[in-house]
Amino acid sequence: MTNKFKQLMAAGAVCVTAGVLTATQAMAQHSSPKPISGRFIQDKNMDKTVPPGDDFFTFANGNWVKSNPIPAKEVRYGTFTVLRDNNNKNVQAILVDAGKGKQTPGSVKQRVGDLYASAMDTLTIEKRGYAPIRADLERLGTLSTPAAIVKELSYQRVNGLGGGLVSVGVGQDSKHPDTYIVSASAGSTSLPDRDNYLKNDARSLKIQAAFKKYVADLFVLTGVSQADADKNANTVYNLEKKMAERQKSRVELRDPNGNYNKVNIDEFSKQFTNLNFRQILADSKITGQDSMLVSQPKMVKLVDSLLTAVSPADIQVLLKWNLLRGNAGSLSSPFVNASFAYSSTLSGQKVQTPRNERMASLVDGSLGDLLGQLYVEKHFPQAAKTRMLELVNNLKVTLGERIQALDWMSAETKKRALKKLESFSVKIAFPDKWETYNGLTINRNDYYGNLKRISVWRYNENVNRLGKPVDKTRMGMTPPTVNASYSPTRNEITFPAGILQAPFFDFDADDAMNYGGIGAVIGHEMIHGFDDQGRQYDADGALRDWWTKEDAAKFLERSNKVIEQFNAFTVLDTIHVNGKLTQGENIADLGGLNVAYAAFKKTKQGQSNVKIDGFTPDQRFFMSWGQVWRSSQRPESAAQRIQTDPHSPEEYRTNAPLTNIDAWYNAFDIKPTNKLYKKPEDRIRIW
Repeated sequence: MTNKFKQLMAAGAVCVTAGVLTATQAMAQHSSPKPISGRFIQDKNMDKTVPPGDDFFTFANGNWVKSNPIPAKEVRYGTFTVLRDNNNKNVQAILVDAGKGKQTPGSVKQRVGDLYASAMDTLTIEKRGYAPIRADLERLGTLSTPAAIVKELSYQRVNGLGGGLVSVGVGQDSKHPDTYIVSASAGSTSLPDRDNYLKNDARSLKIQAAFKKYVADLFVLTGVSQADADKNANTVYNLEKKMAERQKSRVELRDPNGNYNKVNIDEFSKQFTNLNFRQILADSKITGQDSMLVSQPKMVKLVDSLLTAVSPADIQVLLKWNLLRGNAGSLSSPFVNASFAYSSTLSGQKVQTPRNERMASLVDGSLGDLLGQLYVEKHFPQAAKTRMLELVNNLKVTLGERIQALDWMSAETKKRALKKLESFSVKIAFPDKWETYNGLTINRNDYYGNLKRISVWRYNENVNRLGKPVDKTRMGMTPPTVNASYSPTRNEITFPAGILQAPFFDFDADDAMNYGGIGAVIGHEMIHGFDDQGRQYDADGALRDWWTKEDAAKFLERSNKVIEQFNAFTVLDTIHVNGKLTQGENIADLGGLNVAYAAFKKTKQGQSNVKIDGFTPDQRFFMSWGQVWRSSQRPESAAQRIQTDPHSPEEYRTNAPLTNIDAWYNAFDIKPTNKLYKKPEDRIRIW
């Protein structure tokens, strides 16, 4: 690696306020001020009766899983759940405090405190029943022509009532990421995946029956007779099934070029009898545009035909259903309970999450930048940002070195890959600029009205982006969130404050634990820039092919091996992991762990053999990785996630990458007789 590249890595474009440290500083071992023996790896959590080479997930976590049954309110339980619950408790305390006394109108505390107070005012909510949407339901019942129906769709978007058959919005143009563009979609369905409508196995039939009952139950709660409600349920299901038959699969939706359909608004509208997008956009407060993006044109064509082929009465039913399902959680308890009864069929959840937890999450999702200010002030040590920068810079340097050393990539593509890596921007803990939600009023006595005003505010803020520079200060996730992300159009990695705590990250932990935890997460997000989807975007975030034909073929050959490895895994004995759907996350896990390990080996601890808790530094690194994914889940949730989640089940996220990493074999003396053993020549090596 050239000195110039090292300098670029050390001074990478980092969107945080703290200064960027040099690579040398980044590699310095963190000095732990407290004894760490017995704190981060505990025998009681492990199952040492299982050899690490047979099932590393169980070796590292087996007893923890056995002694931590899934709480009734959860569908799965593990590291992420524990952190989420802890953060939620902290958020609740902040919200209760903010709701005390008389706050200054329009202030941060007034708005978050009053939103939470309104959400917890169940007496008022119960009294109102479904009154908040009664007038809207009545209006939908008057729509008698396709033209009136299309007009209604725009009215709903502009007035905070959600979307359905046709929706428009504004986002980055993925081929011109410095500009905003209009996008249009059509054919929203209710079930989690299109295959829930198309399959007729026992599980699918059970879900379909539960869905129809749910539709009927909500209609009955608005005064519709049981017979008519059952008829409505069949109408909704049959119309949504028609849409599902035309929808792309989740694997097809992973193709960014296949989803990029830029059309001239007027020319596109000429194809349709009922959908004039020039008028739809004008009614949606969007003017002055000549083109837009349409991810699934076939769905737009189907919706246009349905508006003519289906009676207005049946379309009314579908629109009423969309309004009901979109608002059921905001109405009185019979609506909320009916929603839970249905969702529990899909997930296996035993009891409803307590209202205070749900409403704390709602405030976080609704006013994240207001609540986030209070959260980081109370629960995030600013020094953690500097420490995170050290780790990020170390991993950037290390990934650059690994790219330089790849034996399957040409110098031409390497040069472009390094340029992309140099261009990575980073957001840590919270945004540089907080959103103010200017003009948004929150009323302590009007829960539903608050949600509607928030929706209206968000819609206006979205469409008002047109014609302005892309705002790169946005974070995308709220500070309490336990997650991390990569944005291909921004070429940006993000780590909210919520994930920057043990077991991912701890000031007192040794480097092995931090690099195996948050280090692997950092590496994971970086590799997303070079996975099957991310690699199709260049250093500027533009959807543009920067690979030589030969190098692209070599990448596909390697990524296909990842697909094959995960296709072989099953849950509930017979349901196979979808290797194509999960390949991006699987590539990121494998590459991220490799990069984190290589970066760890530059630290003082990584170059030593001093044992802690009976484990060598390398063993502690891999144990940290294993502990991050400790989790169990209900069978219903497991079956549904396989169908819809691009992440593989946690046990395979733990074990599968390790089988491709030589250092793991050496650390735990894995032999050919072990179940996870793969021959050296069969181990998958990409990044």
